[in-house]
Amino acid sequence: MKDLPLFPCTIVGSYPQPEWLIDRKKLAGRFPPRTRASELWRIPDDLLLQAQRDATRLAILDQEKAGLDIITDGEICRESYSNHFATALDGIDLDNPGEALDRSGEAVYVPRIVGPIKRRYPVGVEDVKFLRANTDRQVKITVPGPFTMSQQAQNDYYPSAAAAAMDYAAAVNEEVRDLLAAGADVVQLDEPYMQARPEQASEYGLAALNRALEGVNGKTCVHICFGYAALIHERPKGYSYLPELAGACCQQLSIETAQSNLDCQVLDSLPDKDILLGVIDLSTEEVESVETIKNRVLRAVTHVDESRIILAPDCGMKYLSRDSAFGKLQAMVQAAQELREEFRA
Repeated sequence: MKDLPLFPCTIVGSYPQPEWLIDRKKLAGRFPPRTRASELWRIPDDLLLQAQRDATRLAILDQEKAGLDIITDGEICRESYSNHFATALDGIDLDNPGEALDRSGEAVYVPRIVGPIKRRYPVGVEDVKFLRANTDRQVKITVPGPFTMSQQAQNDYYPSAAAAAMDYAAAVNEEVRDLLAAGADVVQLDEPYMQARPEQASEYGLAALNRALEGVNGKTCVHICFGYAALIHERPKGYSYLPELAGACCQQLSIETAQSNLDCQVLDSLPDKDILLGVIDLSTEEVESVETIKNRVLRAVTHVDESRIILAPDCGMKYLSRDSAFGKLQAMVQAAQELREEFRA
């Protein structure tokens, strides 16, 4: 991890959006939207982008003030981690959405595939340029992964979900290339449904993921998790799909360990990956002690070399209050600083 200290710190992707920008009660009362959800925004359309950019600046400043080494845009301009990209593609009927089961088993509205999935234009390039212009630290941007998007859609066109996933992968591949060219130091693909649907992931998830990363020259990360803690309360004892990602064409894997108290022995199966280690529990507003965070890191160090560990929250922070999120990040950075001194000694 060139030009970064030991135990660098970052966030997974999202940071809390301000109440003046988005209706947080509406946001918290539903699963992340798969189709467009313009009713969440409090700002009129003609002022919305300006307001989103102002809120993004605040998120960047919070991350810098907390001491993070790798900064994201906080996904401030998005209604969810996936719908901003999934609804920008050709082949989707936005006016007549479909239905699919969320990972909780609840039926939700999703994009309905009615033709060939293709990327129409670079979706996140302006976000990367804005982020790059507003910080001198390393920057990361996120995009939904092809397997997850194939699971969050109603397929009325392709002969199989696997076929749809491969065209999603081609679209993601184009996007990743453009995001890196626009100045991103890291591009992260979010693939939570690989954990939620391991049987389907075993069939074609890795092939789709590697198609999305094919020929990419730049640092990439894959995030796999148990779902937002504010919405999915039960945590399994371990991942149903993780060692398989040793074969993924990415340099980094982002996993959660804090809330689940994960047995970190599974990291022995990922010897060639840097690990974004989830050490912040997002199921509670309480700010963990520095010692608690340090112990979560030390639990992993016996299974992965400290030089390959990046500290992060378990998942996106969007459902936390801003005060809680900022406090948790400060505690994580302090834990990283103390660990650096202890390991150097």
